[in-house]
Amino acid sequence: MIEKSRFSGVLTVFALATSAVLMPHQAFAQKKPEKPAAAAPAQPAGPVQLATFGEWGAYAADASGKGRVCYVLAKPKERLPKDLKRDDGFLFISARPADGVHNEISFVLGFPTKDNSTGEMVIGSTKFTLVTKGTSAWVKNAAEDNNAVELMKKNKTMTVKTSSGKGNATTDTYALAGLGQALDRIKKECP
Repeated sequence: MIEKSRFSGVLTVFALATSAVLMPHQAFAQKKPEKPAAAAPAQPAGPVQLATFGEWGAYAADASGKGRVCYVLAKPKERLPKDLKRDDGFLFISARPADGVHNEISFVLGFPTKDNSTGEMVIGSTKFTLVTKGTSAWVKNAAEDNNAVELMKKNKTMTVKTSSGKGNATTDTYALAGLGQALDRIKKECP
């Protein structure tokens, strides 16, 4: 079962990141705001792309009432089976300092899963169990996130194996070059 606080925190990152992954990178540049009407309430800033390192983008945003949120994200380099119809997939590693969270790993799989089913994340020879809900997945034991991130920084690729709600087995492969630099960049924004 996914911890309620962890699920809520990851949903915050997904909500902020959704606009980041659906818009072209140029749209992230902060524009000078026009003078707001005096009665207009303050709106949280959307995600801003800080930099790109290899396959990894580094982002920061101010979450309404939740403080600063930062994350890195990447799309899989390879998705198998190739002929399976699904939306884009993404790997996020997020930091929410106001909640004391750093190196939180989560996935948008791009297809619905059976809630609370398991998958597998393989980094080198180390395997981590994933748990799914809707179209998302997380490392089952949150205490393993830091170890997994350290392994990611030392390896070239990582695979994620899950199954759709219809029972289709999938394998996504992520390139890890640039991840360490991207994480270093968000540490400046979300210490």
